[in-house]
Amino acid sequence: MTSTSRIRIAVAGASGRMGHMLIEAIRATDDCVLTGALDITSSPAIGTDATAFLGQPSGVTITADLAEGLKDADVLIDFTRPEGTLAHLQACRAGGVRMVIGTTGFTDGQKAAIQAGAADTAIVMAPNMSVGVNVTLKLLQMAARALSSGYDIEIIEAHHRHKVDAPSGTALKMGEVIAEALGRDLKDCAVYAREGVTGERDPSTIGFSAIRGGDIVGDHTVLFAGTGERIEITHKSSSRATYAQGSLRAARFLAGRSTGLFDMDDVLGLA
Repeated sequence: MTSTSRIRIAVAGASGRMGHMLIEAIRATDDCVLTGALDITSSPAIGTDATAFLGQPSGVTITADLAEGLKDADVLIDFTRPEGTLAHLQACRAGGVRMVIGTTGFTDGQKAAIQAGAADTAIVMAPNMSVGVNVTLKLLQMAARALSSGYDIEIIEAHHRHKVDAPSGTALKMGEVIAEALGRDLKDCAVYAREGVTGERDPSTIGFSAIRGGDIVGDHTVLFAGTGERIEITHKSSSRATYAQGSLRAARFLAGRSTGLFDMDDVLGLA
C-alpha cells in the first residue's frame, strides 16, 4: 500500500497511556500512518515528537492547535474527556475529519451533540473498542433473553486508580444491552449504590459495583444469580493494546463513509 493510500490518523491525548498505545499500534501497521498528535495546552509533551517515547522520531509534533493537528488527517481517534471530545468534534465537523470516539462519561445532552455531528462526518463511538468486549455484549444479550426470569443480575467492574468515571462506560453498555434484551430501560432499573438497611433485592433491578485500584486495565463480570446456580460472563483486559487494535479496525471501517454514527457492532458485522 502506498503512503498516499494509507489511512491518515491523528491521535488525541497523544502523550497519555492510551495515546501511546494507539501511536505504537499505528506505527506497527502498513495501512495506517500517524499524521497528527493532539494534547492539552498544559501538557509538558507539547512541542515534542509524538513517537519520542519509542525512540523513533516521526516528524509529527504534539500540538494543542486543533487545526494544525487535524490538517492532514482522515480520522481522529479520541480517548480523552467528554468536554475535549466535543471540542474536537466541532473541528472535525468543520474539516470533514472522521472520528473514532472511545471517550466515556458523556451526558445524554453530549451524546445528542455527537449524534448531531454525525450529520456532517462519519463517527464510530463505543464505550469499549475491544473486539472481545463487543463479542461479550452479544453473549450477554443472548443470556439475558434466556435468563429473563428467576435470575438476579449484577455487573461488577474493576479499573485502575486513575479512572475518573464510575461505573465504567463498558459496564453501563453491558447494562443497557441486558435491559434492552429484557424490555426494560436501564434508567428505571439500575442500582448504583447500596448502603445500610436496603431491604430485599428488587428482582427487576440491575446492580452495579465499581472497584478502583492499582493498574487494573479493565475487568467486567456480569453475574446471573438464580436458585441453585449462577452464571458468570467475564471479560478481562490485560493490555490497552486490545482497545488500540479495535480502534484501528474502526478507522478502517470509516474509510469508505462520509457521514453517520456507528458502533462496534457495525464495525465487526455483529449488528
